[in-house]
Amino acid sequence: METAPQGPRIEWGLVLHGGAGTIPKEDRTPEREQAYRAGLAEALRAGHQVLQDGGASLDAVAAALVVLEDSPLFNAGKGAVFTADGTNTLDASIMDGATLRAGAVAGVTDVKNPILLARLVMEQSPHVMLSGAGAERFAREQGMPSMPREYFFTERRWKELQEVQAEERRDEKAGTVGAVALDRAGRLAAGTSTGGMTNKKWGRIGDSPVIGAGTYANARCAVSGTGWGEYYIRNAVAYDICARVEYAGVPIATAATDVVMTKLPRQQKDTGGVIAMDGDGRLVTPFNTAGMYRGWIDHDGRITVATGREDR
Repeated sequence: METAPQGPRIEWGLVLHGGAGTIPKEDRTPEREQAYRAGLAEALRAGHQVLQDGGASLDAVAAALVVLEDSPLFNAGKGAVFTADGTNTLDASIMDGATLRAGAVAGVTDVKNPILLARLVMEQSPHVMLSGAGAERFAREQGMPSMPREYFFTERRWKELQEVQAEERRDEKAGTVGAVALDRAGRLAAGTSTGGMTNKKWGRIGDSPVIGAGTYANARCAVSGTGWGEYYIRNAVAYDICARVEYAGVPIATAATDVVMTKLPRQQKDTGGVIAMDGDGRLVTPFNTAGMYRGWIDHDGRITVATGREDR
């Protein structure tokens, strides 16, 4: 097992990710790097403001992820990657650790903020996950507007699709977004949103909308994952981490690091990373890829943002 430093501890606050994987050369320019860092910082501030005003962790997670979904930089919402058919399909999930309530949507095509629809599924339906046309019909019934296909078109993502189809390889430009928050009352929540994998076929759905795989939260632990979703589903990654914390009393950093840095690489290299936090505000952000966009903000509003292997 890799040595796991216990990581930062905050009284209350937020930690988020903007995707793990191989960061393309074009994204490593000073200008693009600054844009990513600015986007993460904006999302952190949005979530922090909710918590500072006495809001719940669930509200903070949603507020932060809306900012990232509205940005063309990240693979969620507006910046979602294209499927093999040249469309955009979106997945998201959210979970309230205090109550174990959860909501998720998969394969939606016209919802601006899938994380908000996932929350509506949790709060306004008797179900946990809705998919495709049914989820979109539910969105209309809940008063969410339908976005035109052009809203999700970005030239950068379109070019990625052409490159991937030409090379016929798995895309490594991951950009799933996620957030974990701890509020002033000690409640944890987690959420994850994604456009999936570039050039995905046959209605493929990854781990992001799957409770226990890409997202999980209970009273003691909250996790959001990013990476190669098939492996996160097979290993119930988010739940596995929280189960180690809850049942075995393993520190959050040790649990997350063992799963991400030891268990997953035994099956497949470069699978991704997670953000995780426990009920004491101890957070950790392990990843086994070349980079992971990530950051956190503490109760005093101090922001830490990183993209590569620094500040691990």
